[in-house]
Amino acid sequence: MKDLNPNLKEDYLIRINRVFDFIDNNLHSDLSLDKLSAIAFFSPFHFHRIFKFITDETLNQYVKRKRIEKSASDLLHQNTKTIEIAYKYGFKDKSSFSRAFKKQFGISPTEFKKQNPNKHSKIRQLKSKNGQLYPDKEKYICIINNLKTWIKMNAQIEVKETPELTVAAVTHTGIDGIEMAFEKLIKWATPKGLLKNPEAKLGRVFFDSFKITPAHKVRMHIFLTTNEPFETEGVITRSLIKRGKCIVGRFEIKPMEFEKAWTSLFLWMNENGYKKSEENPFEIYHNHYMDHPENKFIVDLFIPIE
Repeated sequence: MKDLNPNLKEDYLIRINRVFDFIDNNLHSDLSLDKLSAIAFFSPFHFHRIFKFITDETLNQYVKRKRIEKSASDLLHQNTKTIEIAYKYGFKDKSSFSRAFKKQFGISPTEFKKQNPNKHSKIRQLKSKNGQLYPDKEKYICIINNLKTWIKMNAQIEVKETPELTVAAVTHTGIDGIEMAFEKLIKWATPKGLLKNPEAKLGRVFFDSFKITPAHKVRMHIFLTTNEPFETEGVITRSLIKRGKCIVGRFEIKPMEFEKAWTSLFLWMNENGYKKSEENPFEIYHNHYMDHPENKFIVDLFIPIE
């Protein structure tokens, strides 16, 4: 969309982001072209073209991928029967779900769950069919033990009820251009005085998991927490992080250590018998790493749990 008028491009993104949110919240239901094009206020023909242009996937491909990835997340984090997961994400029976799952991951849902956490983890050393890297069992155990030691030395962890947060958010997909998304949010918030409040914090909500979704397709909200009233504007939307029970890890880490921090916190969750809830993980920053003497982030990572 780089050749489009900037205002038109922004309008398209606003409409498609609305569709993304609807899909995430309705993966179990009918997600037809007619229904979603109406949500975006496009004709079905125009919506199909714009959606493919923005996502590099057809609507059908996108919806099927999201359903399979969310089901994979449930297999990793929920003690739920395969047939229940299949129905939950809109598959008519177990066999159609298994075929679609195997087509995407190369193995059956049962085998996927059996291999967890050794092969379906952020800790990757050996190459798999779709390019992800996995460790062998002996190396995996060594890495796990190292992570346990690392998190004891680098995190303060507690389980607590977290408050409801109203945030101003920008939707971003992939790891490229994240800095620009933060800059856009800061540029919007600064003249409104929203950053002057000591309670104002920047953060990210993750709608997809880097363990499952290709990095360039991971969707997130770059957000600003604020108790101040604000009006949405352009791609700046209002979003809600629900109140709930969370595992909260406080880390003081360098930028390249975020993956290790998230991996170790999920490991801590599993080791202590907690189950991830339906809500999305998020992180909140308490400083700018460039202001830190060692260029480190002081950050809280949140895993919503049941």
